[in-house]
This record gives sequence, C-alpha cells and structure tokens, in this order.
Amino acid sequence: MSGKHYLLDTSIILDDTQNILHLWQDSQNALFISEVVIEELDKKKDLHNETGFFAREFFRCVNSDSTEITSHIQTQNDKTCNDFIQTLFFRTGNISIPLTLIYRPKYNIAHQEHSYNDSKLIEIARDYHLILLSNDISLKIRAQTQGVSAQSLFRDRVENPDKIDFWASFEWHKDKPLNALSHEQAFKKLTQWSLIQVDEVDNTDSALYTTGKKTFGLKVGNAFEEVNLDEILKKHQPYIMPINLEQKMLYALLTHPQNNLTIATGATGSGKTLIALQAGITLLKNGVVDGIIYMRNTITANDKEAELGYRKGDESQKLGYFMYPLYGAINFTIDKLQEQSLAKRIEYRGEVNGIQKQDATEYFLQKHKIEVVDIAHARGISIGNKFVIFDEVQNASNATIKLIGTRIGEGSKIVFLGDWAQIDHPYLSKFRNGALSLLTKALQDDFIAAIQLKQTIRSDVASWFGENF
Repeated sequence: MSGKHYLLDTSIILDDTQNILHLWQDSQNALFISEVVIEELDKKKDLHNETGFFAREFFRCVNSDSTEITSHIQTQNDKTCNDFIQTLFFRTGNISIPLTLIYRPKYNIAHQEHSYNDSKLIEIARDYHLILLSNDISLKIRAQTQGVSAQSLFRDRVENPDKIDFWASFEWHKDKPLNALSHEQAFKKLTQWSLIQVDEVDNTDSALYTTGKKTFGLKVGNAFEEVNLDEILKKHQPYIMPINLEQKMLYALLTHPQNNLTIATGATGSGKTLIALQAGITLLKNGVVDGIIYMRNTITANDKEAELGYRKGDESQKLGYFMYPLYGAINFTIDKLQEQSLAKRIEYRGEVNGIQKQDATEYFLQKHKIEVVDIAHARGISIGNKFVIFDEVQNASNATIKLIGTRIGEGSKIVFLGDWAQIDHPYLSKFRNGALSLLTKALQDDFIAAIQLKQTIRSDVASWFGENF
C-alpha cells in the first residue's frame, strides 16, 4: 500500500470513533492497533460518560456477527516473530475498514509502573515502522524523542478562536430606510443570524458625521430585522435583566421565534448560563416550550476522564456535583426575586443550596419544569417541545454534539454554552473542541446562530486572576 501506515492510540478512538473512517481515506492508508488499545478500551466501556460511549461504540462496530477475522504469525524478523496478527473490520454504515491488530505476548521493555502501556505502543510502532497517532501529547513527545514517527490528529483545529466574530457594523444615513440595508453587498454576504449594529450618520453641507444613534438587529432570511432590545425586555420581564449589549443580544437570539439552534461562548462571569436560563423561563411562560432541560459533560479538571460512576450517591446526587453552574444561576435568580417583595420571599421560602437541591431551589426547579439529564443516557431518546441548555460544550467532541443534536425533536430549541479556552477534556484543546466546531459552523451555515460574549462581570479578585494568570 502506497499510503501511510498508522498505529492508533486509545486517545484517537475515544476522541471520536469516526476518526477511523477519516484516517482510512477510502483505503489510501493502513490502520493498525495493538492489544494495549483493546485492553484500555475494555476497561472504559462501562463508564457512564462520553469516554464509555466511544469505547462501547468501537466494540459494537468491530464485534458484529459478520466480522471477518484472519490471523497468522508474523515471521519477518526476530523482534516480531512471536507477534500474533489479526485483521478486524470496523464497520460504519456500508463501509468496512480493515484494522490490523498486533498482539505481542512479550515485550522487550522492562515492566514499569508509569506509562508502561505507552512504552508498549512505542515499541510496536518502532518495530513495524508505523506512524504512532496519538492526541496524548506526552506520548507523542516520548515517541519522537526515541526516534519513532508520531503525530496528533487535529481535525477542526481553529488557530485564532478569539477573532471569530458575528458582529457586522454599518454606517447608515438617517434619511435612508433601514430595510434598504438588505440591498448592500456587504449585507448580502452575511450569514443568517449575524448580529448587526447600525450607526446613524447625517451630513452638513461639507461633511458627514455620526449622530450617536445606534440601531441593532439581525439578518433573518435575506432581510434586516430591527431588534428593539429594551422593548423585548420590557415585554418579557425576565426575572434577571441582561445588563450589557452582548447579554441582551443573546437573550434576543434565544427567544426569537425562528431560531432553534444557538452557540454562545464566553468566559466565566459573562452570564451565559444565567441568560440562557432566563430565556428558557420566558419561552416556558409563553407556552413556546413545555419544559427546560439542562445537560453538560461530566468532565472536570480533577477527573481526567469524567468517571461519574465513582462519585458518591445516587445518579441525581452524582450529577449534582456537575450542575453547579445551573444551580448557581437559579440561586442568584431566587436571591433577586426574594429582594423584590415579601410575596416572593414567602413563595421561595427556605434555604438555597448550589449542590444539594433543597427547599427554594427544588421548588424553583419544579415550578419552571427544569430537568437535569445525563448525556450518557441521551442515546435513543427524543426531546420534544423543550428548551435545552447544553453547558460546557468545549469539553464535548463533535460526535457527542451530534448525539445530542440528533435527539432534538419537534418544537424544541437548543443552546450550546461554553468557554473554548477552558478545556478539561484530555484529548481536546483551546484550538480544537466542541465549542469551536459550532462557532465555525455558524460562520458558514444559516441554520445556527452564534455569539461570543467578551464582557465579563466578575469580582475584583476573579478579574485579577483572569488577567494575570
């Protein structure tokens, strides 16, 4: 075969099983795995998270009744003479992709407590002259320092995510009707749901000048739709009012009757979850949806691969550890409601708690039909007539986004929230993650609305750490 010969690390499969199809390149390349990868996948297949899902998905694709397996003993040289070779077939759709499995009963390297499996992979790659493919950067570097060719798979990498912008600005003479903006070539090039700021200009006999009046709107269809943000908020009266332009535009996007899919990114303190919650409550009150669903990846900075099953408590209690952003937004809302009147203090009586749902928090969840769902259980369900908030999407792979997106039924809206710079997932980075995938889709596709929140509302201490670290 004239193409490349790749030895796949576990991280490539756990990132997305469809990476196998991508790498195969319609039989141009040859793909290899070792028993080390099979063992690691087997240990992870029972996890109730994204990692477990992809491990199970791999075995499902190679373990059908029709899988063809051939085997023989490799006898090319002394190093590989005892290796057992099998050809597995990874089946996806109507495509069958051969994977050469190399099983080595005895390795030349001495047993070691740390990174023993990594050393095994490096030995196999060296002996068979394969390119070791891994998204584990430490493994890649170790292989390269030992003279083994090693690469990472960076699908959908975005080099300058901070420069992704969905705002467009126009200077427009006060005597020209705003609906004529749609005839401008610059406007025609915008994707639907672009965020538009129009600065009014006037003229004297000798010069143009800006009047200071600003009009905001969206591109909907092929037309400019003016969005009177203050009027929308006055009409809806959300529990918590957005306090800056970005938050107001996010709220307007989420409550727009024609918008069903949104990606909103921003750092901690930008108000993503809080504004999404207010929009969901408004849609519920107006009868647009009949409930709110909150979900997020169970990935944390401490738990490398989100082993939710090892947390204490039942499923609801385990999920509670990961749902603090939602409970924080709810409890902030309750505090504001209790400040408004005695009636609200009576209605939302009792204690609020960010992790254990008690008293006022539990009442708020029930009153507003807010349900917390574990993404591990999303496969096979259909979510109809709900407002879905998927938080921490930067820690989700494209396959997980697809899994959740394909669960959305008629009458539902979904907003993905995240901070593309805050990565806890072991195989993703701030240049390649679920949030960036959705942002880049929004630059090209009229179906998805997007906004990046760059203003944060933080304490002085939080702001100092954000700027200095």
